[in-house]
Amino acid sequence: MEIRAYRFEDEIGWTRCRVLSFLDSAYYDNVLREKEQYENPAIELVAVEDHQVIGLIDIEYEVEERTVCSRGNGLGGMIWHIAVHPDYRRRGIGSQLLSKAEKIAKEKGLNRLEAWTRDDEWVNNWYKNNQFSKVDSYLHVFINGETELNGVIKSEQSDLYPVQTFAHYVGKEKEKIKEQFKRVHECNCFEKKLE
Repeated sequence: MEIRAYRFEDEIGWTRCRVLSFLDSAYYDNVLREKEQYENPAIELVAVEDHQVIGLIDIEYEVEERTVCSRGNGLGGMIWHIAVHPDYRRRGIGSQLLSKAEKIAKEKGLNRLEAWTRDDEWVNNWYKNNQFSKVDSYLHVFINGETELNGVIKSEQSDLYPVQTFAHYVGKEKEKIKEQFKRVHECNCFEKKLE
């Protein structure tokens, strides 16, 4: 296995790897059809074996404080994507990608990494096992069907009827929201200081 910088010709493999790796997570419906492009500089790495992308990490980073990350002082980097193809898991590939990305991040003068992820226990444990600390959270709320939408979302345009919506809940009554809607995920912010 080789970990190297992402190249344009990796896009199809990158996309396939990301889609397959997200299918058994709370992000199963967060499908991208092409690789994301970043407004700011980014550390973009892939793990490749037998000419196949089997892992990836993308970290968009700041050249001006608080332009990418939501917290902290100094320059940080946001992990937008980290994924390992399901057939290659439990081999340390994600941690190797992170380690190489951290080395590059330090060389670029970053002092921390930030990542937002949903409430998959195995994903949250991976961040904790890689020395990240949970520092914040809010809820991702999927509001679906007439029963859930009634009294919550309504169109002000005639003949336009919402059938589903996605919302962020940042209030204090999280348990009430979890009881009210069928699909609710805790979205957790993890942060790691780079020494």
